[in-house]
Amino acid sequence: MPTSPLSPESTTVAQLPNSDLAHHVRTGLSRPFKMLSSMYFYDDEGSRLFQQIMALPEYYPTRTEFALLTRHQAAISEALRPQHLEEPFFLLELGAGDGLKTKILLRHLLQTGARFTYVPVDISAAALDGLAASLRAELPELRVEPVVADYADALRLMAARPGRKAVLFLGSNIGNFLPEDRLQFLRNLAHPLTPDDRLLVGFDLQKDPRQIRAAYDDSQGVTAAFNFNLLHRLNRELGADFDLEHWQHYTDYDPLSGAVRSFLVSTRAQTVHFDALDWPVEFAAWEMIHTENSYKFTRPGIAELAQTAGLAVQHIFTDEQDFFADVLLQPA
Repeated sequence: MPTSPLSPESTTVAQLPNSDLAHHVRTGLSRPFKMLSSMYFYDDEGSRLFQQIMALPEYYPTRTEFALLTRHQAAISEALRPQHLEEPFFLLELGAGDGLKTKILLRHLLQTGARFTYVPVDISAAALDGLAASLRAELPELRVEPVVADYADALRLMAARPGRKAVLFLGSNIGNFLPEDRLQFLRNLAHPLTPDDRLLVGFDLQKDPRQIRAAYDDSQGVTAAFNFNLLHRLNRELGADFDLEHWQHYTDYDPLSGAVRSFLVSTRAQTVHFDALDWPVEFAAWEMIHTENSYKFTRPGIAELAQTAGLAVQHIFTDEQDFFADVLLQPA
């Protein structure tokens, strides 16, 4: 992923180091209600900030799912393995990050003699390099094939691989999709799977709305820095001139839809120039850029989503407080 500024002469999308980002910015900031996708949070700095977020006292999802996986590691590992225990398989994880939670399952699978190759997929090369190094040190017997890719490329990779597959999509990543996109993503995920394959997806469950909102607007300002990093990235990669002194981080939670929404708010009327695109963008005072959704789920909602996507719920693993669920799915 490029880290050096672009020269002003780079004025066409085709010439840009990241044409997908450039196209997305043009489209998203041309809308009446401006928006950018949270997938672009995760450059190397964004991945580093998210590691900090996961350790925050307000951010319950990571430690809750960690406890969940520790509690149910034997049952989950058994469910992910083929019925014939000697059969080799691929354990493919989308958005692997630092692999902290996944190592619980990796250790248990190795201890029980499972024959598998771990394929961590992440958009951040730095995150995967760090994960691969830690796995070499902690689990030297583990077969690892890291892949730097986004989810779409990972799905194509998965479809091209013969053999039994268990796919992990942990954390609350499924909640970042809008409802229609979420359904399509799960359909795309289910399409290359055979009836013998398995899918384990993390769902953050609905709970006290105050607790949910605090997780996305912490007292130390790390989630705000994570949101602001998107503007830093646009300044760096597309030659934008966002002045962060005139932007605010804002988050709200709607219990009716289950949606946490994060925004970047322009605190004054201003024009932001994108040198790499030769393009100015006008912002009114208090105009917002919608940057992230994080939906929270109910059990009936999960079952309905799975069925519509062509998947069947095999088991729902939860923590003691019923805050979070890792749901085992099978192609219907």
